[in-house]
Amino acid sequence: MTARPENPTRTHDFVGIGLGPFNLGLACLTEPIDELDGVFLESKPDFEWHAGMFLEGAHLQTPFMSDLVTLADPTSPYSFLNYLKEKGRLYPFYIRENFYPLRVEYDDYCRWAAHQLSSVRFGTTVTEVTYEDKDELYVVRTATGDLYRTRKLVLGTGTPPYIPDACADLGGDFIHNSQYMGHKRELQAKDSITIVGSGQSAAEIYYDLLSEIDVHGYRLNWVTRSPRFFPLEYTKLTLEMTSPEYIDYFRALPERTRYRLTQDQKGLFKGIDGELINEIFDLLYQKNLGGPVPTRLLTNSALNRTTYENGTYTLGLRQEEQEKEYTLDTQGLVLATGYKYAEPEFLKPVRDRLRYDTQGNFDIARNYAIDTTGRGVFLQNAGVHTHSVTSPDLGMGAYRNSFIIGELLGSEYYPVEKTIAFQEFAV
Repeated sequence: MTARPENPTRTHDFVGIGLGPFNLGLACLTEPIDELDGVFLESKPDFEWHAGMFLEGAHLQTPFMSDLVTLADPTSPYSFLNYLKEKGRLYPFYIRENFYPLRVEYDDYCRWAAHQLSSVRFGTTVTEVTYEDKDELYVVRTATGDLYRTRKLVLGTGTPPYIPDACADLGGDFIHNSQYMGHKRELQAKDSITIVGSGQSAAEIYYDLLSEIDVHGYRLNWVTRSPRFFPLEYTKLTLEMTSPEYIDYFRALPERTRYRLTQDQKGLFKGIDGELINEIFDLLYQKNLGGPVPTRLLTNSALNRTTYENGTYTLGLRQEEQEKEYTLDTQGLVLATGYKYAEPEFLKPVRDRLRYDTQGNFDIARNYAIDTTGRGVFLQNAGVHTHSVTSPDLGMGAYRNSFIIGELLGSEYYPVEKTIAFQEFAV
C-alpha cells in the first residue's frame, strides 16, 4: 500500500515504524484482529530484504516454518505455504525436499504478503516522535507532514550495515556486503578483491567470486578476525536455546554476564553454513588441480587501519595469535562486517521515556518493551544483549509478535508456548 493522507483526529492503538520481516509478521498477525487498529510506516517504496545478497542458490538458514506467521497461526492466509500455493509452486517445493527457502524467494513471499495488507504505508518516512502527556499519546510525524496519533509504538527499523572504525571516512569505492550484487561486475574488473568478515555473507561472496576467478583473472583474499571459519551451530539441543525457557533464563542473568555471553554465542547465529564451508574447500581443491589459484584465506587477522591511495587499499592487519602486524594491498574491498543496531534519530524527543542499561543500549523488558511504563514502546530485534540468540532469529519472530499482540490487547490472542525444551537452563 502506498502512503495516504492521515486523518489527524484518528488515534491508533499502535503504530509500527519500519517494515522488515518482524514488523511485517506483526502486520500479518494483527490484520484479522478487529479489536486492534494499527498502521505500519515504511520509508522504502516497497518491501525489500537484503536484495544485495541475492546470490544464485543462496537460501535462508532457517526452515520455511519460520515464515511471518506459521509458528503463531498455522492457519493464517499469509503463510509461506499459502504463498507457494497461490504462485503455483507448492508441488515443486514439495518435490524439491528442501525445507530452506531461497533468499530471493523469501523476499518475494514477504512482498506478496505486504501487498495484501490494509495497514501498510510504503513511502512514508518518520522524522519525529513526540509524546503528549495530556492525552497520553505518541505523535508520529512524517516527512510529508502527516501526524499519526497512537497509544503504543512498535519499532522495527532493523539494523543498518556496520562499517568498522578502521574504514570510517575511507575514500574509494569499497562496499558493504549488502551492496554486493549491484557492484559485482565492477569488482570483477579489478586486479584484486579482498573480503573482510567471518560470517555467512562473507562465505557466500567468497564462493561466488572464487567460482569465476579463472574467468576474470583477479586475485582473491578472504580475511577474518576469527581463529577459524566457524560453522553455524545447528544441532537440535543447541536449537533449544531459541526457546521461551532460554529467554527467561537469559533475561534473568546479571547484565555483565549477558554481555559476556553475547560474544561467546556468536557461533549460534553468525556462523557459516557447514555445507557451504565444505563446498568452498571442494571448489578450492578443484580449482587447484591445474596449478595454484591466486587466492588467500587469512584467519586470526584483525583489521586495525585502512588507507586508500591511487585506486588501492592498504589494509593494516594484526595476526592476533602471533601478535604480528602486516599489510595487504587490494583494489577491491568488500566489508562483510554485519549489521549493528543504531537508535533512530526520530526518537530523540522521547528519550526520557525510554529505558537504557549501563552500556547505553535499550534495557528491553521480558515483554519486549523499552519504555518506562513497560507497556508503551516495543522493540523488534536489537535485543541480543537481553534476549540472546532469539532476537535476530526469524523462527522466533512469530513468538515475539504473539507476545507483543498480547501486550497490545491486554489478553492473549495467539497462545504463546511457555515450555518446549527438554533441557534445564537454570539451577
